[in-house]
Amino acid sequence: MPAGSMAGSYAVHKSRIVFVLLAIFLGAFGGHNFYAGYVRKAVVQLCLTIFTCFACSIVSWIWAIVEACMVNCDDDGVAFV
Repeated sequence: MPAGSMAGSYAVHKSRIVFVLLAIFLGAFGGHNFYAGYVRKAVVQLCLTIFTCFACSIVSWIWAIVEACMVNCDDDGVAFV
């Protein structure tokens, strides 16, 4: 088999429990989104928290909790285990 035919067939499964725990404890900093591969959303949450001197961190944290309840797969479309 050529080496290129195996490309894309391997998917890394990420844990739903880790995703939810990161959302709870590091959600204001976008930690759960970095873990799941949603880098753009993670940077927005991180900047929202840092650039407002933590004044809007509660908004980022609530956003993270909502995502923890609604998101079921990572950025590549692979479902959490």
